[in-house]
Amino acid sequence: VCAWWYDGEKMHEPLTMRECRMAVVSDKHPLWPGKGDGLGAGAVVPIDKEDLSFGMNPGNSSMWVSLSSDREARKGGAPSNFEAFLTPWWGPPSKLTYRNNEISMGMGYDILRLQAMQSRLTIDGEEFEGTAYFQKVTVQAPSVPWFWGMIHFDDGSYLDWFMPHVTPLSLSKDDRPWRKRDFSRIPLKTAGVFHDRMRNKTEEFENCEVELSKSDKGLLDSHGYSLPNFRIRVWNDKTKVEMKIRAVSRARWTFDQPTRGGFVSHLTYNEYPFEVIEITIEDENGSRSLEDYQWIHGNAEHSWGFLH
Repeated sequence: VCAWWYDGEKMHEPLTMRECRMAVVSDKHPLWPGKGDGLGAGAVVPIDKEDLSFGMNPGNSSMWVSLSSDREARKGGAPSNFEAFLTPWWGPPSKLTYRNNEISMGMGYDILRLQAMQSRLTIDGEEFEGTAYFQKVTVQAPSVPWFWGMIHFDDGSYLDWFMPHVTPLSLSKDDRPWRKRDFSRIPLKTAGVFHDRMRNKTEEFENCEVELSKSDKGLLDSHGYSLPNFRIRVWNDKTKVEMKIRAVSRARWTFDQPTRGGFVSHLTYNEYPFEVIEITIEDENGSRSLEDYQWIHGNAEHSWGFLH
């Protein structure tokens, strides 16, 4: 069980990192509290002294997440306990979707996700309201570098982008960003989706471009490395979305896997909470910008290395 927490100023990573056995139970299990209907509700329960469970309530109308931070994270100022209650927001973003994506040569991944839900979050007894995104990914391929990110808009709209690619950073063996050899990327696939609540429509994108630059405000992560700005563009024949975002912190996970001949393959997987600097949405009905929304929040991923 692994988690990170960004409190708006400080990144707590890892918030928790525990190796444990897990139980998967349906709402028909004898230990389930109450009577279930066997129509999909259930829970994943890590076997730990603290509640780290995640699940769906009977009736499939809500979900919950329980989490406790590690002692070291608490010493660094992280909260102790998190309880989230998730409910559907509206239409397409709140419907469970499954997709099998082939990246190259029969290799790819399966993804099950809920793109946007409303969340009531309790942190050490203090209540908050926000939004949530959920996904379960199964990979049946070597992990190549990728860009991915998602945005929630205040009106319920949802946008994401995805660009797995080949880059000189595929040969990187550590988590240090901003190499001189990070100068080119060959996309293996480009994709995106925009659930536009204002227009009440969904746009699928097969075109995506992502560009990186150093932080325009000189922001650094907790290890003293420069954070990036991203320029993202997705489009089809009807709609084009272009945005500039500024990473405000970084959480990174590193994986080192022994391979044949005594070699070790490496992957650095970065998560960036960000703020939107600019956004332009153009379609047949006109143009929209940042001023058309009260708030826009999201998270971006960038990975490098080649895990196999």
